[in-house]
Amino acid sequence: MPAYVMVEVEVSEPNGYEEYKKMAPRSIHAHGGRYLVRGGPIEMLEGEWPLQRVVILEFPDAAAARAWWCSSEYRPARDLRHRTARTRMVLVEGIASPPIA
Repeated sequence: MPAYVMVEVEVSEPNGYEEYKKMAPRSIHAHGGRYLVRGGPIEMLEGEWPLQRVVILEFPDAAAARAWWCSSEYRPARDLRHRTARTRMVLVEGIASPPIA
């Protein structure tokens, strides 16, 4: 079952965060992940959600997402992200197949 990592990002050091954006993809792909959303315009449809940047990653399953997050390949990028941005990150499991309407 697919799993998704959703990240809310508030960048505090843009130059350092640009370096993070170069470092992270290789580790994500190494664990079977891919970007579904990587920044881009945000349009509020309901409620309050003062976000600067949203990232959504898809992995084959939750185990692969956890393996990526704690991997030695990702650690240097993660440390850089911690220094250059404030983030909130969640892991959520998807559904096996979309429901039929």
